[in-house]
Amino acid sequence: MQTKLILQNDIYGTYEGYLKPDLNAVKTTLIYPATARHIAKYTAQEVFLVKETAEDYQSITLPFIESQQFSTQWVYNILDKKCESERIVFEDSDSAIGFILLPDMKWNGTHVDDMYLVGICHQRELKSLRDLNAKHLPLLKNLLQKGQTAIMDKYQVPANKLRIYLHYQPSYYHLHVHFTHLKYDAPGSGVERAHLLEDVIENIELDGNYYQKKSLTFMLKEKDKLCEKFREAGKL
Repeated sequence: MQTKLILQNDIYGTYEGYLKPDLNAVKTTLIYPATARHIAKYTAQEVFLVKETAEDYQSITLPFIESQQFSTQWVYNILDKKCESERIVFEDSDSAIGFILLPDMKWNGTHVDDMYLVGICHQRELKSLRDLNAKHLPLLKNLLQKGQTAIMDKYQVPANKLRIYLHYQPSYYHLHVHFTHLKYDAPGSGVERAHLLEDVIENIELDGNYYQKKSLTFMLKEKDKLCEKFREAGKL
């Protein structure tokens, strides 16, 4: 690496460094054609915290989800092994409690400290955390236990070094679980969006309809159409 001195003060120096081209690769993701939702997701904009009550979900969020044409075809391509089958780390093929575990597109698959995998459920009627109740406990426990085991077997990362959680709101409405290394400060792992899977399981064990009753707080961007719906309803 070539360096250029910017500032020197006693033992402290500031430099500009220039890497060789073969050491300066940048991982990129291309979405084409990008939808308006994709563009809004990656556009810098104001953000707001929204507290969604159970009633808000039924009157605002759920009708919004059902009215939109959110494409999850790429998810079905993975579940049907039409795409990315070579990237699958583990699969439980059971239609009720099974899932596919594979690296998230944000991870290069090599640096374990930045590890990021996603467990995508085979059940196709589950959209988000709000759909989960007592009958889904076998699915959630299966995701937790077999996901942890598969990651230990493949990457030698133990359960106590994993952050395992669901997003709410999710980026796509097909139930999936995130598995990241505890050292990795993953996008969306903050308290305004991430719900630890073990906490979700315990909450449902305390009350089988916990997520049909609980108010949930999450962040929305100002150009998000769901944000517009909450604003129209006088909730923002």
